[in-house]
Amino acid sequence: MQKRDLSFWQMWNLSFGFFGVQIAYALQSANISRIFATLGADPHTLSFFWILPPLMGMIVQPIVGAMSDKTWCRWGRRKPYLYVGAIVAIIVMALLPNAGSFNMTVKAALAFGAIMLMLLDTSINMAMQPFKMMVGDMVNEEQKTKAYSIQSLLCNAGSLVGYLFPYIFTWIGVKNVAPEGMIPDSVTWSFYIGALILILCVFYTGAKVKEMNPEEYAAFHGIKEEAKEEKSNLFQLLFHAPKAFWQIGLVQFFSWFAFLYMWTYTTGGIAENVWGTIVTSSAEYQAAGDWTGVLFAVQAIGSILWALVIPRFKSEKVAYSTSLVLGAVGFISTYFIHDQYMLFVSFLLVGCAWAAMLALPFALLTNSLSGKSLGSYLGLFNCTICLPQIVASLVGGLILGLVGGDVVDGIQTGQISMLVVAGVSLLLGAVAVFGISGKREA
Repeated sequence: MQKRDLSFWQMWNLSFGFFGVQIAYALQSANISRIFATLGADPHTLSFFWILPPLMGMIVQPIVGAMSDKTWCRWGRRKPYLYVGAIVAIIVMALLPNAGSFNMTVKAALAFGAIMLMLLDTSINMAMQPFKMMVGDMVNEEQKTKAYSIQSLLCNAGSLVGYLFPYIFTWIGVKNVAPEGMIPDSVTWSFYIGALILILCVFYTGAKVKEMNPEEYAAFHGIKEEAKEEKSNLFQLLFHAPKAFWQIGLVQFFSWFAFLYMWTYTTGGIAENVWGTIVTSSAEYQAAGDWTGVLFAVQAIGSILWALVIPRFKSEKVAYSTSLVLGAVGFISTYFIHDQYMLFVSFLLVGCAWAAMLALPFALLTNSLSGKSLGSYLGLFNCTICLPQIVASLVGGLILGLVGGDVVDGIQTGQISMLVVAGVSLLLGAVAVFGISGKREA
């Protein structure tokens, strides 16, 4: 079977739903620490809430990958998982920002929020993974780089919108402060509108994309009958994974370890370093929360711009390592900056690392794989994203106690130091890049 080329708009439609999914993911990334801090979480335990998202991703994505590899039905192969994930996500997005509005105790509100966060990340992971798989399923080798670039563009565009939503709602007059223990309306409405966009985008892709049937898929990928009948579980695939899988995984560990601390401690760090407050119910702290979304949007812009530069490098490893070093400089510089606008420079540099993390690990891994059991391997590879976040969450409070400042009224000061820790982690990742093998093994 000739591997046909897809038009730009066919590749666009294939990944368009990712735009909506990424809005939800960006809202989660930029606002979870703000939500739980507002509900009454202690900074020392704040990172524990971040265990849930990667833990669910580590469980869900390999399962979705393996199950969807074997799923063939009237609705498609990957799309059924996409629909289920999106529907659950919009329900949870309506409930999570209302965790402080049900007259519960602080502990009950935090527990409710934690459960909603777990369900949100489960559903986002379930909706996100099929888009990566459908590109692998339906795009030929010559167009795959372009297709993933389109997906990366939509990913960053969705992030930009999600990060800016609370700031925009505040700007148009929606309340950005609320009684102690309650989430401001600017955040709540951001989640509502994000949920609406998510479901519209997902159903757009569902309507526009028709997946291949088993016979077409086998012919397209050159899968022989005996290969189709061969059985292998996730543990066997993991055992036979190429060396590059583990080598890239080490770089992933340092990279995602760093970004977990960005998502967890940016709001508290800049609230103290720029606005001079650690009081979560204050207008200044909530302004810092909005500004965190703006900074993450700047990071997304930096990522889009740097993604145009990465292909100009002759070596993928040099591009990868250089990007992580630039990101490290961005993180470490935040410690010395006390002007909110100067932080734009820091987060533009952080965007360079993010651009590399979205594209280069998958490019390097794909080059080491034959394409067999694609969904399963992509699901397993997601564990190299999730595991470092879990480790970072578990040790976050301990590290904060070592590098932070004094404890004032039960609140740990010096949270900005955790972004320096993130920068050091990225530097270690930049060194580890040069240990990645370029040989095709599996």
